[in-house]
Amino acid sequence: MSYWKILAGSFLICSLAFAQAAKPKRPLDVPYVPTTEAAVDAMLKLANVKSTDVVYDLGCGDGRIVIAAAKKYGARGVGIDINPERIAEANANAKKAGVEKLVRFEENDLFLAEFREATVVTLFLLPNINMKLRPKLLEQLKPGTRIVSNTFDMGDWKAVKQFTVEDDSSDDDFGLSKNLYLWVIPSPPAK
Repeated sequence: MSYWKILAGSFLICSLAFAQAAKPKRPLDVPYVPTTEAAVDAMLKLANVKSTDVVYDLGCGDGRIVIAAAKKYGARGVGIDINPERIAEANANAKKAGVEKLVRFEENDLFLAEFREATVVTLFLLPNINMKLRPKLLEQLKPGTRIVSNTFDMGDWKAVKQFTVEDDSSDDDFGLSKNLYLWVIPSPPAK
């Protein structure tokens, strides 16, 4: 076989691998709509984030929530998203913000990911995805872990607090990022 055929074959294999790597592993559960900056700030305040927290953002998009938690509060953060384009963007944003030592981004399916070390979890998913994720949150998270959802609740699991973002002048969020919900993982019942 000639050198050129081997080179062309190698190029084709690398191109196919790159093309497959650039696509999500399965269809996206939710469309990408970034959380507004006002909502990011309000979510972190509602969760009472501190430097000792580990903030997980499930469906992290461009990484803005964990980056803000690291930059403003010194918290460690992990963003999980199934879309490799969003993960690449989030890593670039973390580097630009100078917080890449405090945050990491994981290309993963939220329903397969582990997030047991989280003390705060943030979400901007759809109601049906919140409901599907709820049993996993209750199973994996320690009592006292705070969960904040942008826009959508969790059905009959009543939020401990709700907050309306008043100061949000963004026109590109389709009226979303206005209502925030906070839950706290309860302690197991006494035996």
